Amino acid sequence: MRVLICGGGVIGASIAYFLSRRGVQAVVIERTGVACAASGKSGGFLALDWCDGSPLAPLARRSFALHAGLADELGNDWGYRRLDTYGGYARAQDIERRAADAPVEWLAGSVVVDRRLGATDTTAQVHPGAFTAALMRAAQAQGAELRLGEVTGVVGGQGGGRVRGVEVGGETVAGDAVVIAIGPWSLLATRWLPLPAVFGLKGHSLVFETGTAIPAQALFLEYQEAGGAMLSPELFPRADGTTYVCAVSSESPLPLDPAAVAPDPGAIERLHALCSHLSPALARAKVLARQACFRPVTEDGLPLIGALLGIAGAYVATGHSVWGILNAPATGEAIADLIVDGASSAVDLSPFDPARLQPFDVARLRTEARA
Repeated sequence: MRVLICGGGVIGASIAYFLSRRGVQAVVIERTGVACAASGKSGGFLALDWCDGSPLAPLARRSFALHAGLADELGNDWGYRRLDTYGGYARAQDIERRAADAPVEWLAGSVVVDRRLGATDTTAQVHPGAFTAALMRAAQAQGAELRLGEVTGVVGGQGGGRVRGVEVGGETVAGDAVVIAIGPWSLLATRWLPLPAVFGLKGHSLVFETGTAIPAQALFLEYQEAGGAMLSPELFPRADGTTYVCAVSSESPLPLDPAAVAPDPGAIERLHALCSHLSPALARAKVLARQACFRPVTEDGLPLIGALLGIAGAYVATGHSVWGILNAPATGEAIADLIVDGASSAVDLSPFDPARLQPFDVARLRTEARA
């Protein structure tokens, strides 16, 4: 069997890894580069039980365990580690008032840390770009192939028939199955397959060079700017001596080319000012990356994971929103099981069945655009 995976992000790399581990020939087709979008520019935070009470809970718990297992199996050159996680709040106009027993010493005294959100048994992290690249290398070592190119169509599948491949650069790449895993750009695939809509929510982030100044403590804060606007900064010190911070989101249009994604005007400056107020360590640290990415989201907030109804050999795995890095391993495992065995053995995929949502009506959109 030969499976074509459209998209070289963390979901596509995970699917390729678990398929190749089962002896299936996986071909990942990526337009720009491995982990070039959100998979390389997200926080990489992992939580065991933060999805409890939602349909995501079994997927998240399975994936949290798989992250630990993959770190042991593949050598962990992507900064996997357990960490403590705290919550708190701050305001731009607050003055220094650090408590003597403050649990997070690298924050400014004006930041109030008032709760513990996770410990080393329930929260962890990876460097997302390094994790994605490591999974792709491991898949290739098991026989998978990475091919650069833009998928412009699906071959076959009409009238209930089976897909026979995809079009790339004017040529047909043959395959027995096709998986759409292009993040928010999966919306482009609605031109070829009956897929529900996937949208992109833009986020901005900074990566600082902090060395050993900041321990393994993740922070989720509420922050009020001087003008009254509320932000929710997330701060993730990493094992490689860098610290990732995000806070500023927007609904900017998704460019057709992932390489064209750039920060909104003023967003990075706004984020840097926030970081300087939150931590003296960040205020004096060198900025290594100023970046933006689009997280894929669906109409109901749950990912699309499963086979497409009525088209043999067509699958989708996207729409994971903020939990893409966390839930990638379990998604890859589940899609591999679904393709090879006809069902997922570890996770019930029924909450994520793409058939729960109406397919995106491309023809109607074109009609409305002309009106």
